[in-house]
Amino acid sequence: MPLRFAPRPTLRDSWKSDLPASLVVVLVALPLCLGIALASGAPLAAGIVAGVIGAILVGLLSNSQLMVSGPAAGLTAIVFTGIATLGSFEAFLAAVVIGGLLQIVLSIARAGVIGYYFPSCVIKGMLAGIGVILILKQIPHAFGYDADFEGDEAFQQAGDVNTFSALGELTKQVQPGAVLIAIAALSVMVLWSRPALKKLKAFPAPLLVVLIGIGMNAVFGAVWPSLAIRATHMVQLPIASSPADWLTFFTLPDWSALTSLATWKLGVTLAIVASLETLLSLEATDKMDPYKRESDTNRELLAQGVGNTLSGLIGGLPITGVVVRSAANIDAGARTRWSAVLHGLLLLVCVLAIPTLLNQIPLSALAALLLYTGFKLASPALFRTAWSLGWAQFIPFVVTVVAIVLTDLLVGISIGLSVAFMFILAQNMRQPALRQVSPDGAVLTRFQLPDQATFLSKANIERTLNALPQGSRVEIDGTHTARFDHDVLEQLHEFTQTAKFRNIDYRMVNIPPIATTPSHSH
Repeated sequence: MPLRFAPRPTLRDSWKSDLPASLVVVLVALPLCLGIALASGAPLAAGIVAGVIGAILVGLLSNSQLMVSGPAAGLTAIVFTGIATLGSFEAFLAAVVIGGLLQIVLSIARAGVIGYYFPSCVIKGMLAGIGVILILKQIPHAFGYDADFEGDEAFQQAGDVNTFSALGELTKQVQPGAVLIAIAALSVMVLWSRPALKKLKAFPAPLLVVLIGIGMNAVFGAVWPSLAIRATHMVQLPIASSPADWLTFFTLPDWSALTSLATWKLGVTLAIVASLETLLSLEATDKMDPYKRESDTNRELLAQGVGNTLSGLIGGLPITGVVVRSAANIDAGARTRWSAVLHGLLLLVCVLAIPTLLNQIPLSALAALLLYTGFKLASPALFRTAWSLGWAQFIPFVVTVVAIVLTDLLVGISIGLSVAFMFILAQNMRQPALRQVSPDGAVLTRFQLPDQATFLSKANIERTLNALPQGSRVEIDGTHTARFDHDVLEQLHEFTQTAKFRNIDYRMVNIPPIATTPSHSH
């Protein structure tokens, strides 16, 4: 049965979906930008600057319709260590510029092709893993416990605390008012998804959640002061008292840091890690796209490179594509890239025009939004689908989920890829590398080599040759083989000696001599 896709959105009707979605992404992105900046040891404004550039500039240059870019939790440790190593945030900005320029070079070199080599089971495992992390990490915020920064994805947290042990601390530091707001917010998110309330969906549920959170906390403060949420459990946006203070949000790089080898090493590290995270996020976002659009990976690297270069020049954190914001964008009904761009413009306007109001938003209300997003990413249906596809798909999927939860995004993906490769290798070894083309019982047994005779075929070839009975007549045909690995050629030619001892009449057809070249074309 052919797949049925939704019709592609048109420019005229997409704004009706993109504008509400952009409001949702602002609410999700704001605390993440601030939390990542705080955890990185950078100025809070650096997270906002990166968020705005990632949304507007990268959104305009990229041809990904639904991915949202900004500061990423996966780079937090690198940023924190980099600032400490180079001695100042200004020196670190010079490394960000280097990283951005290198990403542009990677784009020109067409390095984006790497994005096509991530197995589907690993990408789906990444989505589910991030969903599980969102659930585990946001439960403490929903209870009013904010020991960990908003947006953290790493298993190990500050102060010898990890994702699981932090859950055990909840009973000691619960804020009842935060719990009530989180319950109300989750109820709204669930009810808004019901078909019976379809007419109300024009008003975004996340925006209603935020208004309810602000209103409930105001009532707590006036009627039940003991339930009022502490200021530390609300958004903490830096406030500029005058337009002149806005300039303090920007920081220029310290170009003298370019004389240090450490700066260049950090720039290369940022380019590689940010590019990998972006390509992974891009692949995941394309899989979530209801319109099944494929993005240009090389153009994405170019967009990210330009964005990181500008971010480093004016005082922003490194930028990557981010799955959490992209998932929230898709879940909110976004159709085109204008949702990401509009969210950047709205983020900029809100930060400059209404920072005092934004600082009244309880983190427990935003935690409810991310809990809901996490459940959508790690839905039971995703696990059931992976199970139905067999062990070769299910085990790498589950390993990726568990590894991401217990380590971090890149380490978890690396472990998942390793397990997936083991299954691919095992499957390749089970497939016959020497295909018998002569009928059973024929005087001469003819085998045909595959199109690609690589080192992965060695074990299978060895088993087939060792199983030949003494006194048999065998022919190995390489006519249809486009490429020979040196290992396979060596193996086939060495069997000539073994065949003599076993009285096997062994001949090779269209197999090049080992002394020439390991490749063979027709």
